[in-house]
Amino acid sequence: MFSAFTNSLKIPELRSRIFYTLSLLFVARVAAHIPLPGIDPHPLQQFFTDQTAGGGGALVGLYNMFTGGALVKGAIAALGIMPYISASIIFQLMTAVVPALSRLQQEGDVGRQKLTQYTRYATVLICIVQGALLILALENPGRLFPGYDLATYGPIVMVGKMGFLITSVIYMTAGTMLLMWLGEQITQRGIGNGVSLLITIGILADIPGAATTTYQLFFAPIGVARLGLPEGIIMVLLFLLVTMGIIMVVQGQRKIPVQYAKRVVGNKVMGGQSSFLPLKVNYSGVMPVIFASAILLFPQQIFSQIGAAFNIKFLIDFSQELLRGHWTYYAIYGTLILFFSYFWVSVMFKPIQIADDLKKYGGYIPGVRPGEPTAQFLDFIMTRLTLAGAVFLTVIAVMPDFLLFELNVPQRIAIFFGGTGMLITVGVILDTMRQVETFLLQRHYDGFLKKGRVRARSTKQGMSGDALSTEAVMKLATPMLAIFLIGIAAWAIQKFAL
Repeated sequence: MFSAFTNSLKIPELRSRIFYTLSLLFVARVAAHIPLPGIDPHPLQQFFTDQTAGGGGALVGLYNMFTGGALVKGAIAALGIMPYISASIIFQLMTAVVPALSRLQQEGDVGRQKLTQYTRYATVLICIVQGALLILALENPGRLFPGYDLATYGPIVMVGKMGFLITSVIYMTAGTMLLMWLGEQITQRGIGNGVSLLITIGILADIPGAATTTYQLFFAPIGVARLGLPEGIIMVLLFLLVTMGIIMVVQGQRKIPVQYAKRVVGNKVMGGQSSFLPLKVNYSGVMPVIFASAILLFPQQIFSQIGAAFNIKFLIDFSQELLRGHWTYYAIYGTLILFFSYFWVSVMFKPIQIADDLKKYGGYIPGVRPGEPTAQFLDFIMTRLTLAGAVFLTVIAVMPDFLLFELNVPQRIAIFFGGTGMLITVGVILDTMRQVETFLLQRHYDGFLKKGRVRARSTKQGMSGDALSTEAVMKLATPMLAIFLIGIAAWAIQKFAL
């Protein structure tokens, strides 16, 4: 596997794509550290630290994770790439119910360009609305962040003028559009899916903090409770087990055999081949977890506010049961994940269209008649696969909370043992490695999995034409190493000098 990484630098096109992707990701991380003029992020950071230590801050923690820490830093990229993802999901769902958009999607590149243009317009509108609401909420933080006390933490917004609201919304909209452009450039000219990589880098940006917290758990001063070697071994094994489970389910699929009948076209006999139709176990990906987490936050706040306003004890108690750490929360959470898993599959998976396409091209599933019986068979299989995928998503989503509330593992560490962030990270890394492996196999290099079904030819066959000298590789790596060292130095100065 390590030879695959070194071989990646020996292919000129792949090497340029990798360095191009790393450069744009570095620009995105810089945008997450430039604060908005007129905002003091230190009170919000202190509040977030206190909430995280107590296991709270679900809304702040979820959104801050997707923005890569830009939210609590009051950065120009505080909205992150989420408005663009929200707009993409909206149009993706609308294409299934709006005939005009469905026809536009089937028109090829021209139609997809139109949909992309509409998605960008919708992104701007979502940025304006979310940016304005965020600035107004930061002026009165108690509305957005329950438990925030101005007397304890201090004000976040230092300027209270209409001009500040307008300029801040413009800055945050520009920050999101910059991230959107960077993601599109990475997808076109780099390696991997740009938007997914931006989210993944934002999630992984907290690894140094999690490593520091882990070190403090095992090497705390004498007299302070700390973990020992058995706990450390259990944590490592659990991390490996969760990671392997995510990989197995993300990659898992049910292969439905498909046989194509022979056809005589002129003097040639076409078809007669056998193939398979892959049905993914986790067809909906991480979307059910995101939807369930977002929707479950609103009832808790609504019931809490109504109960406090009218002094209704039942609503106050029920709102507390909807917080993380209570069985009511997890029961409703699992039900919502199950519902949205089937909802996403019902919208995106079209068994009737697949059956019609198979029938059109002379394909059929052995033992199943073409047409309507094929569609019913595919729907039968997909329904049971979706149940298995939804149960898995629920277990992975609840795993960090189990570690947090039952084993008292800090939240900063627990998020790397499952949850939305781990699902996204593993899926994006697998997709990026798959694209890199495609480049390697095209140039006759061994990929990451040498013992898989697809074997490349010997590495020696492709070494002569594209091999780089050590001096050339070091010359290319020197600028990236310099940028990395400058970033480490700036972080150290900010962390210890201020």
